[in-house]
Amino acid sequence: MADRSGAHPLRVLVTGGGIAGQALAFWLTRGGHQVTVVERFPALRATGAQVDLRGQGIEAVERMGLLDAVRGKLVDEAGVAFVDARGRTKATIMANTSGQGRQTLTSEYEIMRGDLVRILHDASKDDTEHVFGMSVDGFEQDEQKVVAHFSDGSSSEFDLLVGADGQGSRIRRAMLPAGHDPYWRLGIHMAYWFIPRIASDSNIRDTYMVPGGRQIMRRSHNPTETQVYFVLREESAESSAIHREPVERQQEFWASRFRDAGWQTERFVDGMRTSPFFYSQEVVQVRTGTWSKGRVVLAGDAAHCASPYSGMGVSGGLVGAYVLAGEINRHPGDLPTALANYDSVLRPFVDEIQGEVNPRLLRLGMPTTQRAIDAFQAATALACFLHVPDLVARFSKEDRGGNWRLPESPAPLSAA
Repeated sequence: MADRSGAHPLRVLVTGGGIAGQALAFWLTRGGHQVTVVERFPALRATGAQVDLRGQGIEAVERMGLLDAVRGKLVDEAGVAFVDARGRTKATIMANTSGQGRQTLTSEYEIMRGDLVRILHDASKDDTEHVFGMSVDGFEQDEQKVVAHFSDGSSSEFDLLVGADGQGSRIRRAMLPAGHDPYWRLGIHMAYWFIPRIASDSNIRDTYMVPGGRQIMRRSHNPTETQVYFVLREESAESSAIHREPVERQQEFWASRFRDAGWQTERFVDGMRTSPFFYSQEVVQVRTGTWSKGRVVLAGDAAHCASPYSGMGVSGGLVGAYVLAGEINRHPGDLPTALANYDSVLRPFVDEIQGEVNPRLLRLGMPTTQRAIDAFQAATALACFLHVPDLVARFSKEDRGGNWRLPESPAPLSAA
Protein backbone atom coordinates (compact mmCIF):
# COMPACT_ATOMS: atom_id res chain seq x y z
CA MET A 1 0.00 0.00 0.00
CA ALA A 2 1.18 3.54 -0.70
CA ASP A 3 2.65 5.64 2.11
CA ARG A 4 -0.04 7.31 4.20
CA SER A 5 2.32 10.28 4.81
CA GLY A 6 1.21 10.67 8.41
CA ALA A 7 -2.50 11.03 7.60
CA HIS A 8 -4.91 10.38 10.45
CA PRO A 9 -7.26 7.40 10.28
CA LEU A 10 -10.59 8.30 8.73
CA ARG A 11 -13.92 7.88 10.47
CA VAL A 12 -16.02 6.09 7.88
CA LEU A 13 -19.74 5.37 8.13
CA VAL A 14 -21.04 2.59 5.86
CA THR A 15 -24.81 2.29 5.47
CA GLY A 16 -25.82 -1.25 4.59
CA GLY A 17 -24.38 -4.44 6.05
CA GLY A 18 -24.65 -6.55 2.91
CA ILE A 19 -21.92 -7.94 0.69
CA ALA A 20 -20.44 -4.64 -0.51
CA GLY A 21 -20.66 -3.04 2.94
CA GLN A 22 -18.95 -5.94 4.70
CA ALA A 23 -16.22 -6.18 2.04
CA LEU A 24 -15.56 -2.45 2.30
CA ALA A 25 -15.26 -2.69 6.10
CA PHE A 26 -12.79 -5.56 5.66
CA TRP A 27 -10.40 -3.53 3.50
CA LEU A 28 -10.80 -0.16 5.21
CA THR A 29 -10.08 -1.51 8.69
CA ARG A 30 -6.93 -3.10 7.31
CA GLY A 31 -6.01 0.34 6.02
CA GLY A 32 -6.16 1.60 9.61
CA HIS A 33 -9.52 3.42 9.46
CA GLN A 34 -12.32 3.51 12.02
CA VAL A 35 -15.35 1.95 10.35
CA THR A 36 -18.95 1.88 11.54
CA VAL A 37 -21.50 -0.19 9.62
CA VAL A 38 -25.17 0.60 10.22
CA GLU A 39 -27.81 -1.88 9.07
CA ARG A 40 -31.54 -1.14 9.27
CA PHE A 41 -32.40 -4.79 9.98
CA PRO A 42 -32.25 -5.80 13.67
CA ALA A 43 -29.55 -8.41 13.04
CA LEU A 44 -27.10 -9.43 10.34
CA ARG A 45 -29.22 -9.92 7.19
CA ALA A 46 -27.67 -13.26 6.33
CA THR A 47 -30.60 -14.35 4.18
CA GLY A 48 -31.44 -14.38 0.50
CA ALA A 49 -31.27 -16.69 -2.45
CA GLN A 50 -28.38 -18.27 -4.28
CA VAL A 51 -25.66 -16.04 -5.75
CA ASP A 52 -22.45 -16.76 -7.60
CA LEU A 53 -18.89 -15.53 -8.03
CA ARG A 54 -17.28 -15.08 -11.41
CA GLY A 55 -14.12 -13.64 -12.92
CA GLN A 56 -12.70 -10.73 -10.96
CA GLY A 57 -15.07 -11.43 -8.07
CA ILE A 58 -13.36 -14.76 -7.45
CA GLU A 59 -9.98 -13.02 -7.47
CA ALA A 60 -11.22 -10.33 -5.05
CA VAL A 61 -12.30 -12.99 -2.54
CA GLU A 62 -9.01 -14.83 -3.02
CA ARG A 63 -7.07 -11.64 -2.21
CA MET A 64 -9.09 -11.35 0.99
CA GLY A 65 -7.83 -14.80 1.95
CA LEU A 66 -11.42 -16.06 2.09
CA LEU A 67 -11.64 -18.34 -0.94
CA ASP A 68 -11.26 -21.51 1.14
CA ALA A 69 -14.06 -20.33 3.43
CA VAL A 70 -16.25 -19.75 0.38
CA ARG A 71 -15.40 -23.16 -1.03
CA GLY A 72 -16.53 -24.69 2.24
CA LYS A 73 -20.03 -23.26 1.76
CA LEU A 74 -20.57 -23.83 -1.96
CA VAL A 75 -23.94 -25.06 -3.22
CA ASP A 76 -23.82 -28.25 -5.27
CA GLU A 77 -25.28 -27.12 -8.60
CA ALA A 78 -23.90 -29.12 -11.49
CA GLY A 79 -25.67 -27.34 -14.34
CA VAL A 80 -28.87 -25.95 -15.82
CA ALA A 81 -31.57 -28.05 -17.51
CA PHE A 82 -34.41 -26.83 -19.72
CA VAL A 83 -37.53 -28.89 -19.05
CA ASP A 84 -41.00 -29.22 -20.59
CA ALA A 85 -44.42 -29.27 -18.90
CA ARG A 86 -43.92 -32.92 -17.89
CA GLY A 87 -40.55 -32.18 -16.33
CA ARG A 88 -38.67 -33.94 -19.14
CA THR A 89 -35.21 -32.55 -19.80
CA LYS A 90 -34.82 -31.08 -23.29
CA ALA A 91 -31.26 -29.77 -22.91
CA THR A 92 -28.65 -29.39 -20.15
CA ILE A 93 -25.75 -26.94 -19.92
CA MET A 94 -23.22 -28.08 -17.31
CA ALA A 95 -21.02 -25.83 -15.19
CA ASN A 96 -17.48 -25.21 -16.41
CA THR A 97 -15.33 -26.72 -13.66
CA SER A 98 -12.13 -26.83 -15.71
CA GLY A 99 -10.70 -23.77 -13.97
CA GLN A 100 -10.17 -22.15 -17.38
CA GLY A 101 -12.19 -19.87 -19.61
CA ARG A 102 -15.68 -18.57 -18.84
CA GLN A 103 -18.36 -19.70 -16.40
CA THR A 104 -21.57 -21.03 -18.00
CA LEU A 105 -25.15 -20.37 -16.81
CA THR A 106 -24.17 -21.81 -13.44
CA SER A 107 -20.84 -20.94 -11.85
CA GLU A 108 -18.47 -23.32 -10.10
CA TYR A 109 -18.73 -20.83 -7.22
CA GLU A 110 -22.43 -20.94 -6.31
CA ILE A 111 -23.16 -19.92 -2.71
CA MET A 112 -26.13 -18.75 -0.67
CA ARG A 113 -26.12 -15.00 -0.12
CA GLY A 114 -26.46 -15.46 3.64
CA ASP A 115 -23.40 -17.71 3.83
CA LEU A 116 -21.30 -15.18 1.90
CA VAL A 117 -22.47 -12.31 4.12
CA ARG A 118 -21.56 -14.31 7.23
CA ILE A 119 -18.09 -15.12 5.86
CA LEU A 120 -17.40 -11.45 5.12
CA HIS A 121 -18.86 -10.31 8.44
CA ASP A 122 -16.80 -12.82 10.45
CA ALA A 123 -13.64 -11.57 8.71
CA SER A 124 -14.22 -7.92 9.68
CA LYS A 125 -16.40 -7.93 12.82
CA ASP A 126 -13.54 -7.72 15.34
CA ASP A 127 -12.26 -4.46 13.84
CA THR A 128 -15.56 -2.87 12.78
CA GLU A 129 -18.36 -1.34 14.82
CA HIS A 130 -21.70 -2.78 13.70
CA VAL A 131 -24.97 -1.11 14.64
CA PHE A 132 -28.13 -3.04 13.80
CA GLY A 133 -31.71 -1.79 13.73
CA MET A 134 -30.55 1.65 12.60
CA SER A 135 -30.66 3.62 9.36
CA VAL A 136 -29.39 6.96 8.11
CA ASP A 137 -32.37 9.23 7.55
CA GLY A 138 -30.39 12.19 6.25
CA PHE A 139 -27.05 13.94 6.20
CA GLU A 140 -25.35 17.27 5.57
CA GLN A 141 -21.73 17.96 4.80
CA ASP A 142 -19.08 20.62 4.41
CA GLU A 143 -15.41 20.55 3.44
CA GLN A 144 -14.38 19.14 6.83
CA LYS A 145 -17.02 16.54 7.74
CA VAL A 146 -20.32 14.83 7.00
CA VAL A 147 -22.99 14.72 9.69
CA ALA A 148 -25.27 11.67 9.57
CA HIS A 149 -28.73 11.77 11.16
CA PHE A 150 -29.88 8.38 12.38
CA SER A 151 -33.35 6.87 12.69
CA ASP A 152 -33.17 6.97 16.52
CA GLY A 153 -32.84 10.77 16.45
CA SER A 154 -29.11 10.90 17.11
CA SER A 155 -26.41 12.43 14.90
CA SER A 156 -22.67 11.83 14.49
CA GLU A 157 -19.79 13.29 12.51
CA PHE A 158 -17.68 11.29 10.06
CA ASP A 159 -15.02 11.95 7.48
CA LEU A 160 -16.80 9.87 4.85
CA LEU A 161 -20.28 8.44 4.35
CA VAL A 162 -20.64 5.38 2.10
CA GLY A 163 -24.03 4.39 0.74
CA ALA A 164 -23.91 0.61 0.32
CA ASP A 165 -27.65 0.32 0.83
CA GLY A 166 -28.71 -1.54 -2.30
CA GLN A 167 -30.44 -0.72 -5.57
CA GLY A 168 -33.13 1.30 -3.75
CA SER A 169 -30.48 3.36 -1.92
CA ARG A 170 -31.70 6.22 0.28
CA ILE A 171 -28.23 7.75 0.25
CA ARG A 172 -28.22 7.86 -3.54
CA ARG A 173 -31.65 9.46 -3.57
CA ALA A 174 -30.43 12.20 -1.21
CA MET A 175 -27.15 12.68 -3.08
CA LEU A 176 -28.44 12.96 -6.65
CA PRO A 177 -30.52 15.86 -8.01
CA ALA A 178 -34.26 15.72 -7.36
CA GLY A 179 -36.12 13.90 -10.10
CA HIS A 180 -33.10 11.96 -11.30
CA ASP A 181 -34.05 8.39 -12.28
CA PRO A 182 -31.04 6.07 -11.93
CA TYR A 183 -32.83 2.96 -13.17
CA TRP A 184 -32.43 1.30 -16.56
CA ARG A 185 -35.44 -0.98 -16.74
CA LEU A 186 -35.53 -4.28 -18.62
CA GLY A 187 -39.28 -4.90 -18.48
CA ILE A 188 -38.65 -8.03 -16.38
CA HIS A 189 -39.81 -8.87 -12.86
CA MET A 190 -38.77 -11.65 -10.51
CA ALA A 191 -39.91 -13.27 -7.27
CA TYR A 192 -38.22 -16.03 -5.30
CA TRP A 193 -38.84 -18.03 -2.17
CA PHE A 194 -38.03 -21.34 -0.45
CA ILE A 195 -40.13 -24.51 -0.27
CA PRO A 196 -39.48 -28.01 1.14
CA ARG A 197 -37.27 -30.19 -1.06
CA ILE A 198 -38.63 -33.44 -2.47
CA ALA A 199 -36.86 -36.51 -3.86
CA SER A 200 -37.07 -35.42 -7.50
CA ASP A 201 -35.33 -32.09 -6.82
CA SER A 202 -31.80 -32.74 -8.09
CA ASN A 203 -28.57 -30.73 -8.11
CA ILE A 204 -29.38 -29.56 -11.64
CA ARG A 205 -31.25 -26.25 -11.85
CA ASP A 206 -34.51 -26.73 -13.79
CA THR A 207 -35.74 -23.97 -16.11
CA TYR A 208 -39.28 -24.13 -17.45
CA MET A 209 -40.56 -21.69 -20.07
CA VAL A 210 -44.21 -20.71 -20.19
CA PRO A 211 -46.03 -18.84 -22.98
CA GLY A 212 -46.59 -15.19 -22.26
CA GLY A 213 -42.95 -14.38 -21.52
CA ARG A 214 -42.89 -16.33 -18.27
CA GLN A 215 -40.26 -18.57 -16.75
CA ILE A 216 -39.99 -20.78 -13.66
CA MET A 217 -36.70 -21.94 -12.16
CA ARG A 218 -36.13 -24.53 -9.45
CA ARG A 219 -32.81 -25.08 -7.71
CA SER A 220 -31.98 -26.84 -4.44
CA HIS A 221 -29.33 -25.56 -2.08
CA ASN A 222 -29.40 -28.06 0.80
CA PRO A 223 -30.97 -31.43 1.64
CA THR A 224 -34.23 -29.93 2.92
CA GLU A 225 -34.87 -26.72 0.92
CA THR A 226 -35.53 -25.78 -2.69
CA GLN A 227 -35.58 -22.31 -4.21
CA VAL A 228 -38.35 -21.26 -6.58
CA TYR A 229 -38.09 -18.34 -9.01
CA PHE A 230 -40.95 -16.87 -11.04
CA VAL A 231 -39.81 -14.52 -13.81
CA LEU A 232 -42.15 -12.36 -15.88
CA ARG A 233 -41.83 -10.16 -18.95
CA GLU A 234 -44.31 -7.37 -18.40
CA GLU A 235 -44.28 -3.61 -18.81
CA SER A 236 -47.20 -2.29 -16.82
CA ALA A 237 -47.78 0.12 -13.97
CA GLU A 238 -49.10 -2.76 -11.83
CA SER A 239 -46.03 -4.94 -12.30
CA SER A 240 -43.68 -2.06 -11.43
CA ALA A 241 -45.68 -1.04 -8.37
CA ILE A 242 -46.31 -4.51 -6.93
CA HIS A 243 -42.85 -4.77 -5.35
CA ARG A 244 -43.74 -1.96 -2.92
CA GLU A 245 -47.00 -3.58 -1.82
CA PRO A 246 -47.41 -5.80 1.30
CA VAL A 247 -46.06 -9.34 0.88
CA GLU A 248 -49.56 -10.85 0.82
CA ARG A 249 -50.49 -8.65 -2.15
CA GLN A 250 -47.23 -9.53 -3.92
CA GLN A 251 -47.93 -13.22 -3.52
CA GLU A 252 -51.44 -12.79 -4.91
CA PHE A 253 -49.99 -11.03 -7.95
CA TRP A 254 -47.45 -13.78 -8.68
CA ALA A 255 -49.95 -16.58 -8.10
CA SER A 256 -52.42 -14.96 -10.51
CA ARG A 257 -49.81 -14.44 -13.22
CA PHE A 258 -48.68 -18.11 -13.11
CA ARG A 259 -51.91 -19.93 -12.22
CA ASP A 260 -52.15 -21.69 -15.61
CA ALA A 261 -48.40 -22.33 -16.07
CA GLY A 262 -48.40 -26.11 -15.54
CA TRP A 263 -45.43 -28.29 -14.52
CA GLN A 264 -45.03 -27.96 -10.69
CA THR A 265 -46.67 -24.55 -10.42
CA GLU A 266 -49.32 -25.72 -7.93
CA ARG A 267 -46.62 -27.07 -5.61
CA PHE A 268 -44.61 -23.86 -5.91
CA VAL A 269 -47.57 -21.54 -5.26
CA ASP A 270 -48.73 -23.62 -2.28
CA GLY A 271 -45.20 -23.43 -0.84
CA MET A 272 -45.13 -19.68 -1.31
CA ARG A 273 -47.70 -19.19 1.46
CA THR A 274 -45.58 -20.84 4.16
CA SER A 275 -42.11 -19.93 2.91
CA PRO A 276 -39.74 -18.46 5.52
CA PHE A 277 -38.41 -16.16 2.81
CA PHE A 278 -40.09 -14.26 -0.03
CA TYR A 279 -38.71 -11.48 -2.21
CA SER A 280 -40.18 -9.66 -5.20
CA GLN A 281 -38.27 -7.19 -7.37
CA GLU A 282 -38.13 -5.42 -10.69
CA VAL A 283 -34.98 -6.33 -12.64
CA VAL A 284 -33.09 -3.10 -13.23
CA GLN A 285 -29.64 -1.69 -13.62
CA VAL A 286 -28.47 1.36 -11.67
CA ARG A 287 -26.76 3.83 -13.97
CA THR A 288 -25.56 7.22 -12.74
CA GLY A 289 -23.02 9.67 -14.09
CA THR A 290 -21.38 10.07 -10.70
CA TRP A 291 -20.83 7.90 -7.65
CA SER A 292 -19.79 10.60 -5.20
CA LYS A 293 -20.54 14.11 -4.02
CA GLY A 294 -18.22 15.74 -1.55
CA ARG A 295 -17.75 13.35 1.36
CA VAL A 296 -20.51 10.98 0.31
CA VAL A 297 -19.90 8.04 -2.02
CA LEU A 298 -21.92 5.09 -3.32
CA ALA A 299 -20.80 1.45 -3.44
CA GLY A 300 -22.18 -1.88 -4.65
CA ASP A 301 -25.72 -2.01 -6.02
CA ALA A 302 -26.37 1.55 -4.81
CA ALA A 303 -23.76 2.74 -7.32
CA HIS A 304 -23.84 0.25 -10.18
CA CYS A 305 -26.34 -2.60 -9.83
CA ALA A 306 -25.78 -4.73 -12.94
CA SER A 307 -28.94 -6.87 -12.48
CA PRO A 308 -29.12 -10.65 -11.92
CA TYR A 309 -28.86 -11.24 -15.67
CA SER A 310 -25.32 -9.86 -15.75
CA GLY A 311 -24.11 -12.77 -13.64
CA MET A 312 -21.77 -10.22 -12.04
CA GLY A 313 -23.90 -8.46 -9.43
CA VAL A 314 -22.15 -9.95 -6.39
CA SER A 315 -18.75 -9.94 -8.08
CA GLY A 316 -19.30 -6.31 -9.04
CA GLY A 317 -20.04 -5.40 -5.42
CA LEU A 318 -16.91 -7.15 -4.18
CA VAL A 319 -14.73 -5.58 -6.85
CA GLY A 320 -16.22 -2.11 -6.28
CA ALA A 321 -15.54 -2.32 -2.55
CA TYR A 322 -11.99 -3.46 -3.29
CA VAL A 323 -11.32 -0.51 -5.60
CA LEU A 324 -12.98 2.10 -3.37
CA ALA A 325 -11.10 0.94 -0.27
CA GLY A 326 -7.84 0.85 -2.20
CA GLU A 327 -8.15 4.45 -3.35
CA ILE A 328 -9.15 5.64 0.15
CA ASN A 329 -6.26 3.75 1.72
CA ARG A 330 -3.81 5.21 -0.79
CA HIS A 331 -5.12 8.77 -0.47
CA PRO A 332 -6.58 9.12 3.05
CA GLY A 333 -5.65 12.79 3.24
CA ASP A 334 -7.07 13.64 -0.18
CA LEU A 335 -10.60 12.28 -0.51
CA PRO A 336 -11.40 14.19 -3.73
CA THR A 337 -8.52 12.39 -5.46
CA ALA A 338 -9.46 9.04 -3.90
CA LEU A 339 -13.09 9.29 -5.02
CA ALA A 340 -12.21 10.56 -8.49
CA ASN A 341 -9.80 7.65 -8.92
CA TYR A 342 -12.47 5.21 -7.70
CA ASP A 343 -14.73 6.38 -10.51
CA SER A 344 -12.09 6.39 -13.25
CA VAL A 345 -10.60 3.01 -12.29
CA LEU A 346 -13.87 1.12 -11.73
CA ARG A 347 -16.07 2.66 -14.43
CA PRO A 348 -14.67 0.59 -17.35
CA PHE A 349 -15.34 -2.61 -15.41
CA VAL A 350 -18.90 -1.55 -14.54
CA ASP A 351 -19.55 -0.58 -18.16
CA GLU A 352 -18.35 -4.05 -19.20
CA ILE A 353 -20.54 -6.04 -16.83
CA GLN A 354 -23.61 -3.87 -17.38
CA GLY A 355 -23.10 -4.14 -21.12
CA GLU A 356 -23.37 -7.93 -20.83
CA VAL A 357 -27.12 -7.48 -20.36
CA ASN A 358 -28.83 -7.34 -23.73
CA PRO A 359 -32.64 -6.92 -23.53
CA ARG A 360 -33.11 -8.45 -26.98
CA LEU A 361 -31.29 -11.63 -25.98
CA LEU A 362 -33.25 -11.77 -22.74
CA ARG A 363 -36.48 -11.66 -24.71
CA LEU A 364 -35.28 -14.59 -26.80
CA GLY A 365 -34.83 -16.53 -23.59
CA MET A 366 -38.37 -15.66 -22.47
CA PRO A 367 -40.54 -16.47 -25.53
CA THR A 368 -44.18 -15.45 -25.64
CA THR A 369 -45.53 -18.43 -27.66
CA GLN A 370 -45.25 -22.20 -27.32
CA ARG A 371 -43.93 -22.36 -30.86
CA ALA A 372 -41.05 -20.03 -29.96
CA ILE A 373 -40.38 -22.04 -26.80
CA ASP A 374 -40.17 -25.27 -28.81
CA ALA A 375 -37.74 -23.63 -31.25
CA PHE A 376 -35.56 -22.32 -28.42
CA GLN A 377 -35.39 -25.71 -26.73
CA ALA A 378 -34.62 -27.48 -30.01
CA ALA A 379 -31.78 -25.08 -30.80
CA THR A 380 -30.40 -25.40 -27.26
CA ALA A 381 -30.60 -29.20 -27.41
CA LEU A 382 -28.67 -29.25 -30.68
CA ALA A 383 -26.01 -26.92 -29.29
CA CYS A 384 -25.60 -29.13 -26.22
CA PHE A 385 -25.42 -32.28 -28.38
CA LEU A 386 -22.55 -30.63 -30.28
CA HIS A 387 -20.93 -29.53 -26.95
CA VAL A 388 -21.03 -25.89 -28.07
CA PRO A 389 -21.64 -24.32 -24.59
CA ASP A 390 -18.84 -26.40 -23.07
CA LEU A 391 -16.36 -25.56 -25.83
CA VAL A 392 -17.21 -21.86 -25.81
CA ALA A 393 -16.79 -21.68 -22.03
CA ARG A 394 -13.50 -23.58 -21.92
CA PHE A 395 -11.83 -21.70 -24.75
CA SER A 396 -13.05 -18.20 -23.93
CA LYS A 397 -10.15 -15.97 -22.91
CA GLU A 398 -12.28 -13.79 -20.63
CA ASP A 399 -15.18 -14.14 -18.23
CA ARG A 400 -18.02 -11.63 -18.06
CA GLY A 401 -15.83 -8.88 -16.60
CA GLY A 402 -13.69 -8.75 -19.74
CA ASN A 403 -9.94 -8.17 -19.58
CA TRP A 404 -10.14 -5.54 -16.81
CA ARG A 405 -7.67 -6.36 -14.04
CA LEU A 406 -7.84 -5.75 -10.30
CA PRO A 407 -5.50 -2.99 -9.10
CA GLU A 408 -2.89 -3.61 -6.42
CA SER A 409 -4.22 -4.83 -3.10
CA PRO A 410 -6.06 -2.18 -1.01
CA ALA A 411 -4.15 -3.07 2.18
CA PRO A 412 -1.77 -5.72 3.51
CA LEU A 413 -3.69 -8.61 5.07
CA SER A 414 -1.33 -8.54 8.04
CA ALA A 415 -2.69 -5.12 8.96
CA ALA A 416 -5.75 -5.02 11.17
